[in-house]
Amino acid sequence: MKTLKFKLYEHKRSKHLKRMINAAGVIYNHCIALHKRYYRIWGKHLNCAKLQSHIAKLRKRNSFWQLVGSQAVQDICQRIDKAYQLFFKHNKKGVRPPEFKKVKKYKSLTLKQAGYKFLGRNRVKIGKRVYQFWKSREIEGKIKTITIKRTALGEMFMVIVVDNELEPEIKSTTGKIAGFDFGLKVFLTCSDGTKIDSPEFLKQSLNAIKKASRYHSKKLKGSHNRERARKNLVRKHEDVCNKRRDWFWKLAHTLTDKFDVLCFETLNLKGMQRLWGRKISDLAFGEFLQILEWVAQKKNKQVVYINQWYPSSKTCSVCGHILESLDLAIRQWRCPSCNSFHGRDENAAKNIQMVEASTIGLGDVRLAMPAIAV
Repeated sequence: MKTLKFKLYEHKRSKHLKRMINAAGVIYNHCIALHKRYYRIWGKHLNCAKLQSHIAKLRKRNSFWQLVGSQAVQDICQRIDKAYQLFFKHNKKGVRPPEFKKVKKYKSLTLKQAGYKFLGRNRVKIGKRVYQFWKSREIEGKIKTITIKRTALGEMFMVIVVDNELEPEIKSTTGKIAGFDFGLKVFLTCSDGTKIDSPEFLKQSLNAIKKASRYHSKKLKGSHNRERARKNLVRKHEDVCNKRRDWFWKLAHTLTDKFDVLCFETLNLKGMQRLWGRKISDLAFGEFLQILEWVAQKKNKQVVYINQWYPSSKTCSVCGHILESLDLAIRQWRCPSCNSFHGRDENAAKNIQMVEASTIGLGDVRLAMPAIAV
């Protein structure tokens, strides 16, 4: 499976797509209300098939709902059902049930086998109207679904999921394994001594975002000036997100070109968020790992994780001695057993590399970088 994203041309007929998404938002909220009412009366979860059948009957009587295709309505019901299943399965872990959404902020609808048709070049027929999109790449493979997305700026995107079975695998081996340690001051520290600093895009743009936020808060609610100020604020945030994502993709390709096996420590991101707040949001470790895993899978590389409770920082990478305690403010320390001097992050990266190498059966790589047994 492969996901392709294309931007639709800005045109006055885009208002029809936005009306379709608004109608999908109304249907979504109605489904949530039915779920809540059903559970309040019967104390049970509403079956997805029953919900789809009921919504299909209501849709025949409502012309506004008919803007959304039948398969798109089925997808809405299936997404809500999946969200409730996850809630009942993981509700003790802080997972919340799906809630009502503002129709104007509802983002997307998904078309499956019907409701669209590609007309060649850069044109696609959605519903009864033809739209043009920026065709930045060819669409190869069997199209599974098309999702129409609306951003906070009102821009329209088309996300296509294709099943590309004939896509050739990228095979390149370097025979190297590396451990990586995330940090607050240094984004990544590699076991070979390389340090990668984070550009901290949010910190760079923070003054401009604060200024735009103040300008937005002073405008009269419901006025055109407030809407213009809101869009200006959204652009500032989108600019930060786009810069960060672009940097993550380039870094992921660089690391996977250099190493075959990449070892990381499992992170408690929610706990880190509570401690350091905006700093963790700016670094976005979770988003980077998602991108890295996707790139590694495509290049036939491995991304592996060690247990988050392993004392990687307190363990000497030379002799294996473990300190009783090591304060976070201490960035360098000397081993009392073998008298080796360690940088905190470099030592942790080496330990992560050695532990994971032995776990996946690469042998003892204490003093070696190749990803083969010695």
